[in-house]
Amino acid sequence: MTVTLDVAEGVGTLRLDRPPMNALDVATQDRLRELAEEATRRDDVRAVVIYGGERVFAAGADIKEMQNMDHTAMVLRSRGLQDAFTAVARIPKPVVAAITGYALGGGCELALCADYRIAADNAKLGQPEILLGLIPGAGGTQRLPRLVGPSKAKDLIFTGRMVRADEALAIGLVDRVVPAAEVYEQAHTWAAKLAQGPAVALRAAKEAVDVGLETDIDTGLAVERNWFAGLFATEDRERGMRSFVEEGPGKAKFS
Repeated sequence: MTVTLDVAEGVGTLRLDRPPMNALDVATQDRLRELAEEATRRDDVRAVVIYGGERVFAAGADIKEMQNMDHTAMVLRSRGLQDAFTAVARIPKPVVAAITGYALGGGCELALCADYRIAADNAKLGQPEILLGLIPGAGGTQRLPRLVGPSKAKDLIFTGRMVRADEALAIGLVDRVVPAAEVYEQAHTWAAKLAQGPAVALRAAKEAVDVGLETDIDTGLAVERNWFAGLFATEDRERGMRSFVEEGPGKAKFS
């Protein structure tokens, strides 16, 4: 299998495993979508880590496979490509990307689908599609400017240049830089902590933020308002407030 889903302690690890560079061919894209949808459905998955292994996150699409596609073939395939990444972005649970080595092209776009990104100090990220006479096709022109702003996104997309981990951190492309040997451990720790949190409230928070970024503020406020009120029907809300009153903040144990 080119992608696997392993679950432990409430954390599902979506592991890319297509040596040597985790090139994202059609089969890998489709498998990624299937497992993202499985992670969405499974109650034992409370948070997700996306990981490519110790050496590389994902160096992009399979160029040799794409070279053989004409316009008609890509018209038919491009929706499937985007759907695979959108399935990851829409996992209604906290998702962290553990980035080692290269995260280029589709690899960078996959990292953009996470809620949080932890990168190795030797990681390199970028959108080099322009060097092939293309533009990003798996969400890069949309998710990257939403994350780092339009000017920085255009710089990366127009030039195709790679950025090292320190610059990626400075522009907001990643959220934390750690030694390469610690990337997965720290990502798993981040996910495991959230896996112990209130699942419905975390889902609500993620949806409210994501919908708000994609629409006008009044619609976003309506989504927030509906979720906020709706959470008063949950057992976790009762536990959280009772624990706060009786024990102080941060001590609630959620179901």
